[in-house]
Amino acid sequence: MLKQRILNDVKTAMKAKDKPRLGTLRLITAAIKQREVDERIELDDTQVLTILDKMIKQRRDSISQYEKAGRAELAEQEQREIEVIQDYLPEGLSDAEITAMIDEAINATGASAMQDMGKVMGQLKPKMQGRADMGKVSGLVKQKLAG
Repeated sequence: MLKQRILNDVKTAMKAKDKPRLGTLRLITAAIKQREVDERIELDDTQVLTILDKMIKQRRDSISQYEKAGRAELAEQEQREIEVIQDYLPEGLSDAEITAMIDEAINATGASAMQDMGKVMGQLKPKMQGRADMGKVSGLVKQKLAG
């Protein structure tokens, strides 16, 4: 399980005195625990991937804000955190794989217009979670359905 792997890596980082990595791993475990406590559930790998995706998105937003404010050192810190988080995501999909999966989902759902976007995204999200930028995927689906 992904969650167990993260917890094991926390111990490894503590033993290695790798403070930057340990800090990021603790942020991840805190986010997982928070959701488990709030919802009174044990998270599975898919739910953990959702959290990791959200954490990466937040850091990308922060990086752009820090760069606009001329705070390069803070942007670099966020980038290092992204690199640690990405260690736990499955290998990313290529553009060709994303396009093929979108076409397959459109055909499977019979989508033909923008109002069908929810059906298409509903089918794609579980397959692509943690492997593709869902914002980018959403834009590609919009283009296909609009065109």
